[in-house]
Amino acid sequence: MISLSSHVLDTTSGKPVADLPITLTCPDGSAVSAVTNSDGRCKDWPGVSFTGGIYQLRFECDRYLRSTHGESFYPFVDIHFEMTDAGGHYHVPLLISPFGFSSYRGS
Repeated sequence: MISLSSHVLDTTSGKPVADLPITLTCPDGSAVSAVTNSDGRCKDWPGVSFTGGIYQLRFECDRYLRSTHGESFYPFVDIHFEMTDAGGHYHVPLLISPFGFSSYRGS
């Protein structure tokens, strides 16, 4: 069984980012939207049954970065990644600031 979670952290403030919109696009082109919870986490993808393939997470950063830091170089961040049928749980965190971002495969 494959599962997916994400976590958004603001590296400038050192705090999680709540209510950040995220869109998950599946290998078949279907998409589902969600938002991060109060701890900056998202693990619920309504109606998605994960299979192996290439997925995309789009993090809508502009509103948050402008309201918190006054500016944003990145209106959104797209992360493409591949999940395999034997992959188990995938965790894709995003670390953001007004002028930089990074991601990695978490646990």
